[in-house]
Amino acid sequence: MKLNFIGSALAAGLLLSSAGCFSSVDGHHRAGVPFSKDTIESRYERPVGVIFAAAKEVLTFNGTLTSENTINKSLEAKVDTRTVWVRIDEVEPKVSRVVVQARTKSRTSDIDLASEIDKQIALRLK
Repeated sequence: MKLNFIGSALAAGLLLSSAGCFSSVDGHHRAGVPFSKDTIESRYERPVGVIFAAAKEVLTFNGTLTSENTINKSLEAKVDTRTVWVRIDEVEPKVSRVVVQARTKSRTSDIDLASEIDKQIALRLK
């Protein structure tokens, strides 16, 4: 009986400690609704610099660019009342990966906006 109670208490503690935070693509942990799909990942046969410039143009066109990290190639922008993060990584010498994440003001996921931003980045590359 004691073992069941202790196991239940540990499981509840673990659940409560992990709830309420999500990881953004730029590597930070933020308060919000976890366990919901909020990222779109794409791969392109372009260098990182070209994709980074295209993503910067798309975010500036759609909203306000709030943060730009040239070291880890990540961008943060406000589009309407939503926050969008974009990160570009090199997977292979000629293949780059783009990860777009979008959250609303209440920190719930907005997969539709992430998909739209990803599509606009792809169209800007053509």
